[in-house]
Amino acid sequence: MSEFNNGAGSADKKEDTKGDSKLSLTEQARIAKIQDAVLRARMLREKKDTTSHKFWDTQPVVRDIKDELEKGVQALQIASGKEGAAEKTSGYIKEQTVEGIRKEPYPLPAGFEWCVLDVNDAEQLDMMYNLLNRNYVEDDDNMFRFDYSRDFLKWAVCPPGYKVDLHLAVRAQKTGKLFGVITAIPQAMMVEGVKVEMVEINFLCVHKKLRSKRLAPVLIKEITRRVNLTGVFSAVYTAGVVLPGSIGCARYYHRSLQFKKLVEVGFTRVPSNQTMATAVKLNRVPSQPVTNGFRAMEERDVVGAHKLLMDYLANFKVYPFLTVDEFRHWILPKNKVVNSYVSTSADGTVENMCSFYHLPSSCVKHPTHSHIFAAYSYYNVATTVPLKQLMNDCLGQAKAEGQDVFNALNVMENDKFLHDLRFGMGDGNLNYYLFNWKCPDVQPEEIGLVLL
Repeated sequence: MSEFNNGAGSADKKEDTKGDSKLSLTEQARIAKIQDAVLRARMLREKKDTTSHKFWDTQPVVRDIKDELEKGVQALQIASGKEGAAEKTSGYIKEQTVEGIRKEPYPLPAGFEWCVLDVNDAEQLDMMYNLLNRNYVEDDDNMFRFDYSRDFLKWAVCPPGYKVDLHLAVRAQKTGKLFGVITAIPQAMMVEGVKVEMVEINFLCVHKKLRSKRLAPVLIKEITRRVNLTGVFSAVYTAGVVLPGSIGCARYYHRSLQFKKLVEVGFTRVPSNQTMATAVKLNRVPSQPVTNGFRAMEERDVVGAHKLLMDYLANFKVYPFLTVDEFRHWILPKNKVVNSYVSTSADGTVENMCSFYHLPSSCVKHPTHSHIFAAYSYYNVATTVPLKQLMNDCLGQAKAEGQDVFNALNVMENDKFLHDLRFGMGDGNLNYYLFNWKCPDVQPEEIGLVLL
């Protein structure tokens, strides 16, 4: 498809508007409004970052204005009860076979070479940790930077079935110093009722000194090539920036646990109508859980908790299809990596579960505090108690674990507790993306997926 331009956009709009003569005039008017809104958003997006799109317009993602308009039309058809629309919008964007995939790695700038990272080797894990620690995600004011622990990194990139060849890195030929990394791990996804073999893409990071060399697109192309050679042709990933291929957007919310410290480091501030003492009091969390039988998840809970979660996730349009072994890897507690809790019936049936993972951020320039310790809401299911009660217990456990703030996205049913438990809306969005898979746009409450 050609790049978007005003002429092509107008032609597409006219064709799509009259494409279904069975639609009523009211429905056609609604389609026109959807088309106009998408057109304006697309124009603003293209104006904002045309350089980035020169790369993405070569990739199998929904990027053309016609594709985006069709999403709006299909969404309206589904809402109007016209079944079959989802079938038309689901599937591969580009059909591929392993035989048709390039066999040679993509070339790198002179002086650099491809390598893979075996994070079970302490030296290689250190290399990955140091690159991310100094060059990965920062806030807009350069005050905080993600500081994934080494144990967290091993957990994140070594689930059941992982392939070390997909822990891809770029290093200097002479010194062996790491200058870029990207990882892919296997994860089947359920998308609009269809099971799709995919990979999760994460930890795309380029050393600050090399960002002018446009190394990130080369990393993406090379990891795509390597994934395709395994017979997998689609991927899922998230990003704070807006790129082509987005299927939905969620918002971060934050709940202070150590309010005074968060004010000191500049993460939050005292509301104008409160004193510090009042704010600290209002942000207290329970020291003991209220939910009967609330305790840390154990191995004996894995099978029952897995069924509980998968039955719950089936209510959403996009979610991971987890095996029992994958569930065990991702959810069973690991010290300072992931915490999970359950409550059970008298016969041991898991009835409620909640979880969070640990992702501290370094305070880049603060003279006293080196880190903000943050818990991130993971997967939560409440069947015999209100979700608000379960998550309030979870907040108390997070504080007991030494966390300063509890973060959550407004995905799944999280809106049921965010306001009442005093979560404040953050200033960051998280965009969800599918690579080489068409999917109608989804709302945050229709997303059953949390990526690390």
